[in-house]
Amino acid sequence: MTGGERSTDSYDVVGIGLGPFNLGLAALLEDTESDALFLERESEFEWHGGMLIEDATLEVPFLADLVTLADPTSEYTYLNYLREADRLYEFYFYETFQVPRREYDDYCKWVAETLGNTAFSRNVTDVRYDEEGEVFHVTARDPENGGTFECRAENVMVGVGSVPRIPEALRGHPSEDVFHTARYLDRRERCLDAEAITVVGSGQSAAEVFLDLLKHRSETDFRLDWFTRSAGFFPMEYSKLGLQHFTPEYTEYFYDLPQERKDGLVSEQDLLYKGIDPETSEEIYDLLYERSIGDADPDVGMLATTEVADIEATDDGYRLTCEQWQEGERFAHESDVVVLGTGYHRPRPSFLAGIEDRISRDAKGRLRIAENYEIEFDGAGRLFVQNADLYSHGVGTPDLGLGCQRNAVIVESVLGEKRYPIDEDTVFQDFSVERFCSKAPGSERLDDERATPAQED
Repeated sequence: MTGGERSTDSYDVVGIGLGPFNLGLAALLEDTESDALFLERESEFEWHGGMLIEDATLEVPFLADLVTLADPTSEYTYLNYLREADRLYEFYFYETFQVPRREYDDYCKWVAETLGNTAFSRNVTDVRYDEEGEVFHVTARDPENGGTFECRAENVMVGVGSVPRIPEALRGHPSEDVFHTARYLDRRERCLDAEAITVVGSGQSAAEVFLDLLKHRSETDFRLDWFTRSAGFFPMEYSKLGLQHFTPEYTEYFYDLPQERKDGLVSEQDLLYKGIDPETSEEIYDLLYERSIGDADPDVGMLATTEVADIEATDDGYRLTCEQWQEGERFAHESDVVVLGTGYHRPRPSFLAGIEDRISRDAKGRLRIAENYEIEFDGAGRLFVQNADLYSHGVGTPDLGLGCQRNAVIVESVLGEKRYPIDEDTVFQDFSVERFCSKAPGSERLDDERATPAQED
């Protein structure tokens, strides 16, 4: 699909990658005067296709679609998708905010196919900067026929997303037997033919794979085990006050903290954006309970505080070397199939190599990102980034519910004027002393340990 390509090869905005965040930006820019084009290497939109398990739902309400929290009147809202698909009444009686993940994927496909500024089968291979023209030159290749596409852009939006992470010690085995959760549905039949399956990891993806396999135990007989190096199979924070960390206010507060303090905070906030959805956890427990009625054995093992240090092929399958780190005790475990819920990482995009010397990075090699999500760049052209700023903007970075806020900020930066609301007062709590004291009678900021009132600027 290349419906977004136009007669001109010059654009105000070129987006690289079409995950939900860049797709939402494309939808918001469609209704502006900006000439934009978003390029995607795949032939069609797909959102975590290997994890579109039946009955799996989004972990955020449907209002966290591509555009609603920025512009609920947009034609690209989830509700309008349901209207166009003639499913609005069905959804009305569905009576839940968390929608099926497969339908969210279908909604995104509908938006991508409806928009006029998207182009698929366009794998960006190189981005260069023209100092004289003050524009970026973007080169893409069609993976199917090898054809080359080139364009120029004043602004580039990098939204290529993350890729599955497999620890080096666990690599090197046939992908049919040892694979990441991202490929689970493609390998499910292989799992159901096995005699022993081991799931590794403590996040939502690992939990959903474990639950799906547990459901299929009624169809076939296999041993099922689940290891995680985390201290437990803990639920993700989902209280209403806890969720206020996923707001514009907390993002602003976090951004203003010293970087050293931010790095420490992120490492302590895992359960705000990792962990297991409470409903998934309950469903796993309830199913295990039902399978154990009458002194029955569900033939399932679950062990936390356990790291899989190595996987070795044997004549009959695979031998996992594990360590329960609280006890400091090692053990071996046999399995036919190993499903790795070991997370994702963000490799440095190779297409930025041609402008790397113009990009500013910190001492850890991370992008220096301004509050408006713009990468510090030596040149008049502007680079923005999607969902790669956890260390600078906080735990809300990968959250779908904050995608509209980020995109509204980016649109304002590109257009030089506010096109969509930038929400600033959305929570009942405060995160900074300054904000609290500005609203609380009888409170004032102190500038040192001697309790001297701080001077106003």
